[in-house]
Parts: sequence; C-alpha cells; structure tokens
Amino acid sequence: MTEIYNFSAGPAMLPSDVLHHAQKEMIDWNGSGMSVMEMSHRGKEYLSIAAKAEQDLRTLMAIPDNYKVLFLQGGASSQFSMIPMNLFDNKGDSADYINTGAWSKKAIAEAKKYGNINVVASSEDNNFTSVPSFADWTLNKNAKYVHYTPNETIGGVEFNFIPDTGDIPLIADMSSTILSRPIDVSKFGMIYAGAQKNIGPAGLTIVIIRDDLIGSAIDGTPAMFDYTTHVKNDSMYNTPPTYGWYLAGLVFKYLLDKGGLEAMAKINERKANKLYEAIDSSDFYSSPVDLQYRSWMNIPFTLKDANLDADFLSGAAERGLVTLKGHRSVGGMRASIYNAMPEAGVDTLISFMQEFATQNA
Repeated sequence: MTEIYNFSAGPAMLPSDVLHHAQKEMIDWNGSGMSVMEMSHRGKEYLSIAAKAEQDLRTLMAIPDNYKVLFLQGGASSQFSMIPMNLFDNKGDSADYINTGAWSKKAIAEAKKYGNINVVASSEDNNFTSVPSFADWTLNKNAKYVHYTPNETIGGVEFNFIPDTGDIPLIADMSSTILSRPIDVSKFGMIYAGAQKNIGPAGLTIVIIRDDLIGSAIDGTPAMFDYTTHVKNDSMYNTPPTYGWYLAGLVFKYLLDKGGLEAMAKINERKANKLYEAIDSSDFYSSPVDLQYRSWMNIPFTLKDANLDADFLSGAAERGLVTLKGHRSVGGMRASIYNAMPEAGVDTLISFMQEFATQNA
C-alpha cells in the first residue's frame, strides 16, 4: 500500500508514533481496564493524564508560572467572542486588531459585537500576501488589547516578528503555528490555538493566559465563556474533551522526546525551505506570498496553467500525496507541513512536482 502523506490544513496529520501509542492503550490504559474514552474526568486515572499533559506543555513552551493553561472546547472561533467578553470591562471599551487574512477577519467581525474594534493595520489591499510594516501600525493607547494572527492558514502568510505593544496585552491566535518553534510566552497576554493542526485532534482548544487578564468579564458573560470559570475548575467545569486532551498529552511527550521546540524549529525550517526552493527554482510553479512573510506551516503555490490543477491533484494522489487542493478563496495548491509531516513527505512532494513540471512543460 502506498504511504499516505496528508497535507491537510486541519484536521491534520498526527505523529505515527503517537497514533501507535494510542492504539496500544485504546482498550486498556495503564492496566486500569478502561479506555481513556470511558474514564471519568474526575477519576484519579484521568486526572493524572490531564496533569501530565499540562506539565509537559508548560515544559515545552517554558510557560511562566503567572500564566494559566486551559484545555477548552469550542475551537479557536469561540475565543473570538471570549476574548472581548473577558478583557473588556464594558461594551464601550476598544481593542486593536491586525487584519492579515481570513482568520483575522473572522476574529474582527466577532469582536465588533462587544466593543469598539479598531483595525490598525491591514494587508487586504495586497490580497493578504504580506504583513503590514509595524512602523505603519496606528496603535491606540487606550486599547484593552492588541490581537493578531501570527500565521494565516489559508493565505500562507506568517509574521517574522512579535509586535511590541508595550503595556497593552498582546493576544495571538496561534492555531496553525504553535509548537512549531520556541516562542517567548512572556511577550503575550494570551495565546490560543485550536488543536487540530499541531497539537492533536479537533475538538480541543488550548488557552494560555496571564493571571492579570482573568476575573473581569463583562456583565452577562455566560459561565462557559468566562475564563474564571475554567481556571477555578481546572478546565473541568463540565466534561472536557477527554480523549483529545489525552492525545494532546501524547503529542507533547513525543515533542519533548524529539528534543523539544528547538529541534522542531530546525526540522520545520528545513522542510519549508526545501519546498520553497522547489517552487522558486521552477517557472512552472509560483508562490503568491511576499518572500519575507512566507509561512513555515502552510505553503500555497500555483501552477503556470490552472487548467492542469485537476491533473496535478490526481497524479499527486496516486503517489499518496493527498489534500493538496488550495482553499477555495485562494485556489491553486496548498501544502500544510506541520510538525507531524515527515521530511520524507516533503521530499516525495518535491519529486512529484518536478516530474509533473517536466511532463507538462
């Protein structure tokens, strides 16, 4: 059987070692006689799984003690609402947002329901193929926070810097870039990420939030949308996504065993550079993204003749290279090469791209 390399933007590949580990424990976790999916989230067995996962994530990311780590539901999209609900004191407050693509736009649209949202920088005028120069941002001194999306999954645009917002909390949607390299968590007021790209299966969302940003939700905030609720209950106010949390824990341990985020950064940069070199060295393929803002994780590219797209996708699938079709809003192709994508998968894709270009020159 042809080995399958899944280039999906999410839900995405999981490390094969993690899947095999979970397979072995599917029926009986650690001699308990239960599958993790059957355990009470308040039982000692599951509580040990949850605590280990949080500790390993803290170790991986060097999360300071004055940050809480929450394992929530609702996807990153729920955070679009939860952030203003919790960080605004009332609905007359304001926040600054940076618009660099589809996910930024969704966050902006949702936040507007709760206060005054200032789009202080945008790359929409160049079709979201770059990042606005920080020198041109018009930040507001009275903003409750500044929100940005370090990596836009659809457009393949990635910030090459962490914005310095001074005393104003910086909030980052890291759904498609978290765990791909080391970051300085202390530079952020809050980081959030859907799990289904670099962490684990869909259904789990990670929130890393500084202590001083917890406890002042606007009046009328539902209990499930108040960070205080989840902090006080160790992310178990209701039944959490237990199996997703467990699998995320296996991924954290896997990354630690592989050398941590420093080691992953070297691999991820190498994978991305290989693929961009293959694109740039050929007049058959092209990348729409500004060279200095190209994503390591999501790499869109186009063929010189869009009429060949269907043939490219079918030929790739025959090689086991699947889910390469670009997002409908962008077109072309997109290769998402998160942590779990082995370097062999990228090499196989490059080899196919070169053969396809030769055959259709």
